[in-house]
Amino acid sequence: MGFLTNPLCSMEQYSPDIVGSEWLAVQVWGSREHITAKHLRLRGYEVFLPCYHDRRRWSDRVKVVDRALFPGYLFYRFDANFACKVMTVPGVICIVGDGSAPLPIPAHEIDAIQRIINTHYAAEPWPVAHMGQKVRIESGPLRGIEGLLLRTTNRQRLVVSVSLLQRSVAVEIDSASIAL
Repeated sequence: MGFLTNPLCSMEQYSPDIVGSEWLAVQVWGSREHITAKHLRLRGYEVFLPCYHDRRRWSDRVKVVDRALFPGYLFYRFDANFACKVMTVPGVICIVGDGSAPLPIPAHEIDAIQRIINTHYAAEPWPVAHMGQKVRIESGPLRGIEGLLLRTTNRQRLVVSVSLLQRSVAVEIDSASIAL
């Protein structure tokens, strides 16, 4: 399902000094998002690592594992003037930016992802959507979130994007809760 059981796949605040700062994205080694998130938290950063449950089949069993919704990336909040200190954290490749400075993630994009995760709906990684109708959720726990509406077979999905990363998350929604 979409709920989180792994404490590393969450959002925690460790320092009151970071309130009001912007969310930044950091690229990390593949499949090491959890380890890097742990190191960042130990250094006092507020980290957001959105995860989903993935069923993996081995020859002798099926296991549910937590995987990052944005493979190779996680989000942190701290004063951008101290962003260079993040580069010393094990697993960090680079801070996402324009080459000269880190670029913040728009607050409404992070808020939308956090709200999707907190609803415990089954979310999954999705290719970034460029076509489709923009809709706004009018009722339920995702009320106020805007995204693209896509239809897959007999289900409707809301796709919310983090434009800086060119990545998206899809969540199944009830068609009665949307407004065009």
